Amino acid sequence: MGGMEKLLARIEKTKKSGIKETIDSRMRGFGEAGKGNEERIFSELCFCLLTANFNAERSIRIQNEMGKEFHCMPNEKLRGKLRALGHRFPNRRADFICEARQHKHKLKGIIESAKDERELRNWLAENVKGLGLKEASHFLRNIGFGNVAIIDFHIADILAENGLIEKQKAITKNKYFEIEKVLEKIAEKAKMSLAELDLYLWYLETGKVLK
Repeated sequence: MGGMEKLLARIEKTKKSGIKETIDSRMRGFGEAGKGNEERIFSELCFCLLTANFNAERSIRIQNEMGKEFHCMPNEKLRGKLRALGHRFPNRRADFICEARQHKHKLKGIIESAKDERELRNWLAENVKGLGLKEASHFLRNIGFGNVAIIDFHIADILAENGLIEKQKAITKNKYFEIEKVLEKIAEKAKMSLAELDLYLWYLETGKVLK
């Protein structure tokens, strides 16, 4: 049995363990978030700005604690609040969030008018400071888009362990697209979207279903 077949078998076994219901529920939640108002969508953008080189669970707690303060808190106060909540990079993330506010009122319209997920991801990565391809993909997944891959070292490691890619020391832009094509093949065989696949792979690697 090859690496892809082994990985697909693990995913199928995971489905039967009861995790499928949790992942299906999470996917529905992403769709609901995408139908939310501009504040809900901006909150998800801020969450994804927080997660870069930081812990996802702690970012979720910060997002829940911050509430509407993402939208209006002055930079210095925001720095202090993020520091008090334990973020690793409070100053830089506060800067990114404050700068991202310029897009807050037009973001929903840009998303709704987009005709291609990949082009929308590129726009986000190029225009929202602090969002790379991974964070832009994460944001899109969290508001209901299904066909962009969230590639970090957790995902790269599980692919490498199954012989589907080489072990990565760094994930460049070109490497990101290469790995995304591998994930597309897996998703096609597993009969699921890239968004669903990410949740299954993340669970296999960490034992958790987050967002």
